[in-house]
Amino acid sequence: MSDGPAIHTESLTKRFDETLAVDDLSLSIDPGTVYGFLGPNGAGKTTTMRMLTTLTRPTSGTARVAGHDVYDRDGVTPQVGYLPEEPPLYDELTGREQLEYVAGLRDIPEGEARERIDALLERFDLKADANKRISAYSKGMRQKTGVIQAVLHRPDVAFLDEPTSGLDPRAARTMRDTIADLAEREMTVFLSTHILPVVDELADEVGVLHEGRLVAEGAPEDLKRKAETGESRSLEDAFLEVTDDDAVAEARS
Repeated sequence: MSDGPAIHTESLTKRFDETLAVDDLSLSIDPGTVYGFLGPNGAGKTTTMRMLTTLTRPTSGTARVAGHDVYDRDGVTPQVGYLPEEPPLYDELTGREQLEYVAGLRDIPEGEARERIDALLERFDLKADANKRISAYSKGMRQKTGVIQAVLHRPDVAFLDEPTSGLDPRAARTMRDTIADLAEREMTVFLSTHILPVVDELADEVGVLHEGRLVAEGAPEDLKRKAETGESRSLEDAFLEVTDDDAVAEARS
């Protein structure tokens, strides 16, 4: 990665016809940070991630990821890993075949790929199911396979969209431990979620997105205090919308 922020945006904006999905978003995220991108469903989180991973072109504004302009797909793609909310998996492949296929796309040498795949399958408790077809996987197993393929090439920046979705409590704990481990290895993690306890536990810094706009940014404890004391009405509204999921999230983890 080049010197400077791992992710930097200025006035990043995306419109879909008359709908303003992301409005004037400016971020600067240091390397090695777990950045929690918190907001209710429909706030614009996924659209932001798709712009930062070159899958969607911005309407206006600028963004750089790992030192590369997001209009430079060939520059950005090798530096990032992306877990969308629905992981792109081939149902006819086994879990191991899926990961070997991804390793080939990423030009990881065969022996090294095998070692990485085995270690990650073990970590996510998928080794016993690695030779089963993905069509037989549960949602949680698919999610874990998606995370493995997103970080298999050890990217500089990992974009994870709702990574704990569909996981049982044990798997959710493994996912959180893995995210923390990635940060310790100086990987930047951009963690999108609508579940407050996830960013409260993991994030070094949190950006709160509400109706397409960044309404607050800071350490988790500072933002909770501002929301609780009513210092920011838009922040309070955003926190109220994600609070409904807290009991579910806590019960699962």
